[in-house]
Amino acid sequence: MPPPPHEAWQFLPIGYLITVVIEIPVLLFGLSRRHPTSHRLLAGVWLTACTYPIVVLVLPYAVWQPYGRVAYLAVAETFAPLAECGLFYLVCVSAKPSSRQATFRDFTVIVAANLTSFVAGEFIFA
Repeated sequence: MPPPPHEAWQFLPIGYLITVVIEIPVLLFGLSRRHPTSHRLLAGVWLTACTYPIVVLVLPYAVWQPYGRVAYLAVAETFAPLAECGLFYLVCVSAKPSSRQATFRDFTVIVAANLTSFVAGEFIFA
């Protein structure tokens, strides 16, 4: 069963900070050089801020509770990188024409950052 809502709210800021600390280095060093360092740092804070509340406060009760933890993990760990890639594209890529290769790299790095924080979270909170 997912944690009670009050525990999810208590965990939100702690989990968010841990996630950002884990994902920023991946994004900082992995995103294509067409993005200034300040944008790469901001992406680490902003993208997680957009998706993390949904992953922690909404999906446990919409997916985990009725379908189980495995379904929750599948949905959450698919939703977060897809949503973050979409947001990143809309804000940081579509405004700057670029190569498909650079865009693919950016998306791959965003997915890698999410996988890194997921694996780390499994070890930290197991």
